[in-house]
Amino acid sequence: MDLLNQMQHHVSVRDFEATSLSDEVKTKLFQAAQSGSSSNFVQAFTILDIKDRLVRNELADISQSAAYVKKSGGFFVFVADLNRQAQILKANHQSLAPLKNLESFLVATVDTTIAAQNMALMAESMGLGICYIGGIRNNLARVAELLNLPALTVPLFGMTIGIPTVKNGVKPRLPLNQFTAVDQYPRAGFTELKDYDQAVHQYYLHRSSHQKDTTWTQTQATFFAELRRPKVAQFVKKQGFELVK
Repeated sequence: MDLLNQMQHHVSVRDFEATSLSDEVKTKLFQAAQSGSSSNFVQAFTILDIKDRLVRNELADISQSAAYVKKSGGFFVFVADLNRQAQILKANHQSLAPLKNLESFLVATVDTTIAAQNMALMAESMGLGICYIGGIRNNLARVAELLNLPALTVPLFGMTIGIPTVKNGVKPRLPLNQFTAVDQYPRAGFTELKDYDQAVHQYYLHRSSHQKDTTWTQTQATFFAELRRPKVAQFVKKQGFELVK
Protein backbone atom coordinates (compact mmCIF):
# COMPACT_ATOMS: atom_id res chain seq x y z
CA MET A 1 0.00 0.00 0.00
CA ASP A 2 1.43 3.42 -0.95
CA LEU A 3 1.66 6.09 1.73
CA LEU A 4 -1.27 8.25 0.60
CA ASN A 5 -3.53 5.22 0.29
CA GLN A 6 -2.52 4.10 3.78
CA MET A 7 -3.22 7.55 5.22
CA GLN A 8 -6.61 7.76 3.53
CA HIS A 9 -7.60 4.44 5.10
CA HIS A 10 -6.92 5.63 8.65
CA VAL A 11 -9.60 4.84 11.21
CA SER A 12 -9.57 5.01 14.99
CA VAL A 13 -9.49 1.45 16.34
CA ARG A 14 -11.27 0.61 19.59
CA ASP A 15 -11.20 -3.18 19.47
CA PHE A 16 -7.83 -4.91 19.86
CA GLU A 17 -6.39 -8.34 20.36
CA ALA A 18 -4.93 -8.81 23.84
CA THR A 19 -1.43 -9.24 22.39
CA SER A 20 1.36 -7.06 23.77
CA LEU A 21 3.62 -5.16 21.41
CA SER A 22 7.14 -6.56 21.27
CA ASP A 23 10.15 -4.48 22.30
CA GLU A 24 11.29 -4.55 18.67
CA VAL A 25 8.02 -3.05 17.47
CA LYS A 26 8.10 -0.39 20.20
CA THR A 27 11.64 0.59 19.25
CA LYS A 28 10.55 1.15 15.65
CA LEU A 29 7.60 3.20 16.81
CA PHE A 30 9.81 5.37 19.03
CA GLN A 31 12.33 5.83 16.22
CA ALA A 32 9.55 6.95 13.90
CA ALA A 33 8.28 9.40 16.51
CA GLN A 34 11.67 11.03 17.00
CA SER A 35 12.18 11.42 13.24
CA GLY A 36 9.58 14.17 12.89
CA SER A 37 10.21 17.88 12.49
CA SER A 38 11.01 19.87 15.62
CA SER A 39 11.02 23.63 16.02
CA ASN A 40 14.65 24.79 16.36
CA PHE A 41 15.55 21.15 17.19
CA VAL A 42 14.07 21.61 20.66
CA GLN A 43 12.62 18.05 20.67
CA ALA A 44 10.20 19.11 23.38
CA PHE A 45 8.37 15.84 23.95
CA THR A 46 8.48 12.68 26.02
CA ILE A 47 6.67 9.40 25.34
CA LEU A 48 5.80 7.25 28.35
CA ASP A 49 5.18 3.55 27.72
CA ILE A 50 2.63 2.60 30.37
CA LYS A 51 3.44 -0.94 31.50
CA ASP A 52 2.29 -0.82 35.12
CA ARG A 53 -1.14 -2.44 35.00
CA LEU A 54 -2.53 -0.45 37.92
CA VAL A 55 -1.43 2.85 36.39
CA ARG A 56 -2.79 1.86 33.01
CA ASN A 57 -6.12 0.84 34.50
CA GLU A 58 -6.49 4.16 36.29
CA LEU A 59 -5.58 6.10 33.15
CA ALA A 60 -8.18 4.05 31.30
CA ASP A 61 -10.80 5.00 33.88
CA ILE A 62 -9.81 8.68 33.85
CA SER A 63 -10.06 8.79 30.07
CA GLN A 64 -13.37 6.88 30.02
CA SER A 65 -11.79 4.58 27.44
CA ALA A 66 -11.37 1.57 29.68
CA ALA A 67 -12.25 -1.23 27.28
CA TYR A 68 -9.61 -0.49 24.67
CA VAL A 69 -6.95 1.25 26.77
CA LYS A 70 -6.77 -1.81 29.02
CA LYS A 71 -6.76 -4.34 26.18
CA SER A 72 -4.58 -2.84 23.41
CA GLY A 73 -1.07 -4.10 22.72
CA GLY A 74 0.46 -0.92 24.11
CA PHE A 75 -0.59 2.35 25.67
CA PHE A 76 1.54 5.48 25.47
CA VAL A 77 1.21 8.95 26.96
CA PHE A 78 2.63 11.89 24.99
CA VAL A 79 3.98 14.71 27.13
CA ALA A 80 4.85 18.22 25.99
CA ASP A 81 8.15 18.55 27.80
CA LEU A 82 10.43 21.54 28.43
CA ASN A 83 11.92 20.11 31.63
CA ARG A 84 15.19 19.22 29.86
CA GLN A 85 15.60 22.81 28.73
CA ALA A 86 14.79 24.00 32.26
CA GLN A 87 17.63 21.91 33.64
CA ILE A 88 19.99 23.24 30.96
CA LEU A 89 19.10 26.84 31.77
CA LYS A 90 19.46 26.24 35.51
CA ALA A 91 22.91 24.73 34.98
CA ASN A 92 23.86 27.85 33.03
CA HIS A 93 22.38 30.15 35.71
CA GLN A 94 19.84 31.51 33.22
CA SER A 95 16.27 32.63 33.77
CA LEU A 96 13.50 30.12 33.04
CA ALA A 97 11.17 32.91 31.88
CA PRO A 98 11.69 32.21 28.15
CA LEU A 99 10.39 28.66 28.69
CA LYS A 100 7.20 29.76 30.38
CA ASN A 101 5.41 31.87 27.78
CA LEU A 102 2.62 30.79 25.45
CA GLU A 103 4.95 30.49 22.46
CA SER A 104 7.18 27.97 24.23
CA PHE A 105 4.13 25.96 25.28
CA LEU A 106 2.93 25.94 21.67
CA VAL A 107 6.35 24.79 20.46
CA ALA A 108 6.24 21.85 22.88
CA THR A 109 2.65 21.05 21.93
CA VAL A 110 3.42 21.05 18.20
CA ASP A 111 6.61 19.00 18.65
CA THR A 112 4.69 16.41 20.65
CA THR A 113 1.84 16.20 18.18
CA ILE A 114 4.18 15.75 15.21
CA ALA A 115 5.97 12.94 17.05
CA ALA A 116 2.68 11.24 17.85
CA GLN A 117 1.42 11.38 14.28
CA ASN A 118 4.73 9.96 12.99
CA MET A 119 4.32 7.11 15.45
CA ALA A 120 0.72 6.54 14.38
CA LEU A 121 1.68 6.39 10.71
CA MET A 122 4.45 3.93 11.47
CA ALA A 123 2.09 1.74 13.47
CA GLU A 124 -0.46 1.65 10.67
CA SER A 125 2.23 0.83 8.11
CA MET A 126 2.95 -2.27 10.23
CA GLY A 127 -0.68 -3.38 10.11
CA LEU A 128 -1.47 -2.11 13.61
CA GLY A 129 -4.38 0.07 14.66
CA ILE A 130 -4.27 3.20 16.80
CA CYS A 131 -6.56 5.52 18.73
CA TYR A 132 -5.67 8.87 20.24
CA ILE A 133 -6.91 9.21 23.83
CA GLY A 134 -7.57 12.86 24.63
CA GLY A 135 -9.56 11.77 27.66
CA ILE A 136 -6.48 11.78 29.87
CA ARG A 137 -7.09 15.53 30.05
CA ASN A 138 -10.22 14.79 32.09
CA ASN A 139 -8.01 14.87 35.20
CA LEU A 140 -4.55 16.19 34.38
CA ALA A 141 -3.59 16.70 37.99
CA ARG A 142 -4.06 13.00 38.76
CA VAL A 143 -2.33 11.96 35.52
CA ALA A 144 0.68 14.11 36.41
CA GLU A 145 0.76 12.54 39.87
CA LEU A 146 0.56 9.00 38.47
CA LEU A 147 3.35 9.68 35.98
CA ASN A 148 5.60 11.69 38.34
CA LEU A 149 5.71 14.65 35.96
CA PRO A 150 7.95 17.63 36.81
CA ALA A 151 7.26 21.31 36.15
CA LEU A 152 7.08 22.54 32.54
CA THR A 153 5.56 19.29 31.33
CA VAL A 154 1.96 18.70 30.23
CA PRO A 155 0.47 15.32 29.24
CA LEU A 156 -1.45 16.07 26.05
CA PHE A 157 -3.01 12.73 25.08
CA GLY A 158 -2.54 9.00 25.13
CA MET A 159 -2.40 6.54 22.25
CA THR A 160 -3.49 2.92 22.13
CA ILE A 161 -1.69 0.73 19.60
CA GLY A 162 -2.36 -2.91 18.86
CA ILE A 163 -3.67 -5.57 16.50
CA PRO A 164 -7.18 -4.60 15.38
CA THR A 165 -10.05 -7.05 15.73
CA VAL A 166 -12.77 -4.73 14.38
CA LYS A 167 -12.57 -1.62 12.20
CA ASN A 168 -15.31 0.77 11.14
CA GLY A 169 -15.29 2.17 7.65
CA VAL A 170 -13.32 5.31 6.89
CA LYS A 171 -15.19 8.48 7.82
CA PRO A 172 -15.74 10.88 4.91
CA ARG A 173 -13.46 13.87 5.34
CA LEU A 174 -14.23 17.46 4.40
CA PRO A 175 -13.90 18.05 0.64
CA LEU A 176 -10.64 19.71 -0.36
CA ASN A 177 -12.42 22.93 -1.26
CA GLN A 178 -13.74 23.14 2.30
CA PHE A 179 -10.33 23.45 3.94
CA THR A 180 -7.89 24.63 1.25
CA ALA A 181 -7.73 28.06 -0.35
CA VAL A 182 -5.28 30.40 -2.07
CA ASP A 183 -3.90 33.46 -0.31
CA GLN A 184 -6.97 34.43 1.73
CA TYR A 185 -9.52 32.72 3.95
CA PRO A 186 -12.87 32.30 2.10
CA ARG A 187 -15.20 33.02 5.00
CA ALA A 188 -18.44 32.22 3.20
CA GLY A 189 -17.21 29.27 1.16
CA PHE A 190 -15.97 27.29 4.15
CA THR A 191 -19.45 27.20 5.69
CA GLU A 192 -21.29 25.64 2.72
CA LEU A 193 -21.63 22.21 4.31
CA LYS A 194 -24.92 20.77 3.02
CA ASP A 195 -23.36 18.17 0.70
CA TYR A 196 -20.81 17.15 3.31
CA ASP A 197 -23.53 16.76 5.92
CA GLN A 198 -25.37 14.37 3.61
CA ALA A 199 -22.22 12.26 3.12
CA VAL A 200 -21.55 12.07 6.86
CA HIS A 201 -25.19 11.29 7.56
CA GLN A 202 -25.07 8.29 5.23
CA TYR A 203 -21.81 7.11 6.77
CA TYR A 204 -23.22 7.13 10.30
CA LEU A 205 -26.47 5.44 9.25
CA HIS A 206 -24.74 2.53 7.51
CA ARG A 207 -21.44 1.93 9.28
CA SER A 208 -20.86 -1.54 10.71
CA SER A 209 -21.27 -0.58 14.38
CA HIS A 210 -22.61 2.24 16.57
CA GLN A 211 -24.90 3.60 13.87
CA LYS A 212 -26.53 6.96 14.55
CA ASP A 213 -28.77 9.46 12.80
CA THR A 214 -26.82 12.71 12.67
CA THR A 215 -24.78 15.04 10.46
CA TRP A 216 -21.37 16.62 10.86
CA THR A 217 -22.76 20.04 11.73
CA GLN A 218 -25.06 18.47 14.32
CA THR A 219 -22.14 16.65 15.95
CA GLN A 220 -20.15 19.88 16.09
CA ALA A 221 -23.03 21.85 17.58
CA THR A 222 -23.49 19.18 20.23
CA PHE A 223 -19.77 18.84 21.01
CA PHE A 224 -19.26 22.58 21.48
CA ALA A 225 -22.51 23.18 23.35
CA GLU A 226 -20.59 23.11 26.61
CA LEU A 227 -17.24 24.28 27.94
CA ARG A 228 -15.01 21.22 28.03
CA ARG A 229 -12.24 20.50 30.52
CA PRO A 230 -12.09 24.00 32.02
CA LYS A 231 -9.35 22.89 34.42
CA VAL A 232 -6.80 22.33 31.63
CA ALA A 233 -5.66 25.96 31.61
CA GLN A 234 -5.39 25.95 35.40
CA PHE A 235 -3.20 22.82 35.26
CA VAL A 236 -0.98 24.26 32.51
CA LYS A 237 -0.39 27.36 34.64
CA LYS A 238 0.31 25.20 37.70
CA GLN A 239 3.01 23.46 35.67
CA GLY A 240 4.78 26.78 35.23
CA PHE A 241 3.51 28.13 31.92
CA GLU A 242 2.36 31.77 31.86
CA LEU A 243 -0.23 31.79 29.09
CA VAL A 244 -0.74 35.56 29.04
CA LYS A 245 2.73 36.35 27.62
